[in-house]
Amino acid sequence: MNLLKGAIGWGIVIYAVMYLVWSGLVIYGLSLGILSLVLRIFTLAVITTIAGRSLRLASWKDIIPYSVGWAIVAIILDLVFLVPFSGLALYASWSVWVGYALVAIIPLLTSIWRRRAAPAPSRAF
Repeated sequence: MNLLKGAIGWGIVIYAVMYLVWSGLVIYGLSLGILSLVLRIFTLAVITTIAGRSLRLASWKDIIPYSVGWAIVAIILDLVFLVPFSGLALYASWSVWVGYALVAIIPLLTSIWRRRAAPAPSRAF
């Protein structure tokens, strides 16, 4: 998969899914509290795991340019869509940076888990 296409494409998908979940939580008055946090982290874990596995790369070293690219896409899209309403103070929140870090880290963990879960090669005698 082309690095630029994979980084931008999945970055936009990850951002769109998270934005949709957040919007739903706000609409139903559930945007605050532990339930919201758990749901957002779970959603982020699922979508970044799907994105990481879709690359079909074996090593976390091969995935890191994509996952960092996805985090950069999220930062840029927050700059475009959220900063006009909330200001640059958005970037002063530690939770925002934790979210960016999770976008970059979870796909790397996916490759490690996949390697551990892979069956050992069989030996034909």
